[in-house]
Amino acid sequence: MTTTTPLRRTGRKAVALATSLLLGTAAAIAAAPGASADDGGGTLRMPIAGIGIDSMNPFLAYFAGSLDVFAGIYPALNTVEQDGTAKPYLADSWTTSEDKLTWTFKIHKGLKWSDGKPITAEDAAWTFNLIMTNSTAATANGSLVANFASVTAPDDTTLVVRTKQPQATMLAVSVPASGIPIVPKHIWESHVTDLKNYKNDSFPVVGYGPWTLTDYKPEQYAKYDANKDFVLGAPKYDHMIQQAFKNTDAAVAALRSGQLDYVSGLNPVQYKALKGQAGIKAYETVGNRWSGIEVNGGARTRDGKQIGTGHPALGDVKVREALARAIDRATIVKKVRDNLAKVGASYLPPSLPQYAWEPSGSDKFDYDPAKANSVLDEAGYKKGSDGIRVDPKSKRKLEFRLGIHSDDDADAKVSTYLAGWFKEIGVKADIQAMSSSKLNADLAKGDWDILMDSWSTGPDPTYLLGIQTCSALPDSKGEGGSTDSFFCDKNYDDLFLRQQSAFDEKERAGLLQQMQAILYKANENIMIYNANGLAAYRTDRVDGILTGKADSTGAYPPQPSLAQYLNAAPANASSSSGGNSGTVIGASAAAVVVLAAGGVFLMRRRSSSDDRE
Repeated sequence: MTTTTPLRRTGRKAVALATSLLLGTAAAIAAAPGASADDGGGTLRMPIAGIGIDSMNPFLAYFAGSLDVFAGIYPALNTVEQDGTAKPYLADSWTTSEDKLTWTFKIHKGLKWSDGKPITAEDAAWTFNLIMTNSTAATANGSLVANFASVTAPDDTTLVVRTKQPQATMLAVSVPASGIPIVPKHIWESHVTDLKNYKNDSFPVVGYGPWTLTDYKPEQYAKYDANKDFVLGAPKYDHMIQQAFKNTDAAVAALRSGQLDYVSGLNPVQYKALKGQAGIKAYETVGNRWSGIEVNGGARTRDGKQIGTGHPALGDVKVREALARAIDRATIVKKVRDNLAKVGASYLPPSLPQYAWEPSGSDKFDYDPAKANSVLDEAGYKKGSDGIRVDPKSKRKLEFRLGIHSDDDADAKVSTYLAGWFKEIGVKADIQAMSSSKLNADLAKGDWDILMDSWSTGPDPTYLLGIQTCSALPDSKGEGGSTDSFFCDKNYDDLFLRQQSAFDEKERAGLLQQMQAILYKANENIMIYNANGLAAYRTDRVDGILTGKADSTGAYPPQPSLAQYLNAAPANASSSSGGNSGTVIGASAAAVVVLAAGGVFLMRRRSSSDDRE
């Protein structure tokens, strides 16, 4: 299912929706239970999102496939639409104190976990407190609660969050997919002592959302039953099957044959082949992700202890600048993405135009191999007889490991260009294709030089920005943390705290642009392109899966997975089929918050489908 969240990585973590997984033959499709093409429309059939599922433990996982699962089976305090509008979910309403340091959420009465136990404010308080106090629990989402001073539940329907500094981003902390999922305390408290090894694989998984996860076979499929009593309206399907595929070619074949209803993460060739095909609608969404390379400028723990096997020369900002100037981004956009992308520079993607930033003048690292060579010459990196430069300090050649994902054809194509361009400036790239799990394991230990990666973001970029803070580094034991490049900068951290407290939208945008300028100059995350999302669905099988209006280029807004779960319906089905996502159950007094310049405004929530995320 497509999601707009930090979705985190396509590459390593969650983010892109490249359905490049690990099975993918006709036999694999047939193996998924209940996934027949003639089931009467009672089963929604999707690919597993992104590069797959790294864990079913929501405290540890950050692959897109995992986040998508959690969005379907665990609740959040609220939802946030692409325009920044926050709407109720577990919380019917919320208020802030005059000093903006205390947030009080009123939790919806009468909701129950899938095992029949009541959902209370204590579940949310326990979830947040565990992340605040347990480094393992903070692995995936620790940055989102870094400003929390305390979280309490005075009674079953009241949650009180006190922050150290005013936090304008509070309503993005616990939202589907890109925020913190709330888990049932009575299930998870017995697993805290061995949290890093707990797989959460007892089925059906106890949760609450539009779906209940009833079965999961790693690298094969995930099976769900609809929650007919879901507070935001039941799905219009009785069941859902998410299937794994070895590559997007296999998923596209399944879409064409009628074994799948929907596929995302298409490459340009697949997208153009499906566009205009009878019974299939192929569409673009505005890019909500960056794709580029991460450079290991010095892997370390929060207390400054150096770890890993990164090449020492990459700690030199001049070397990283030369790499940035050696990349012809426009050629990659044209040759690899067939112009279905934009040249990258801004850390935040085109889907967030209010925050995006562009370098200008002499600060811009445009493609300029001559300048890249002169930068290295002036820094003392002389070329040897083989044309490869040598680090004057370590006496090592500038030979860097370039890690790519073995299941991503775009990585393979881009890395070939990079190796050629780097050679022109006296740098050798040793392309190393590896599985996502291997690449991710090496990253956490700092055992890498350069990695290709891709991250997406939802309507609020707090999480994406948070992975670049010093607090995202691993602890003194080399554990936990959510860093992607071991970037750490005090000025950046100060700006991150200030933007969290900026209730004025223009003020916050200015702070985010300053943060992006710091990231850009550091070149530890070198943006290459922002790809448009490419997806397709069978119009003869499913309806309602695409919402919003296309812009002047024909691109639709990013499609949140929760909205797709609730809006998707069998083609030609009546509006009452399988539930009604346009009906809000028992939420007549709920409030909606719009984060806008000048403050926080409260409105009544309508009970209609056009008011749904």
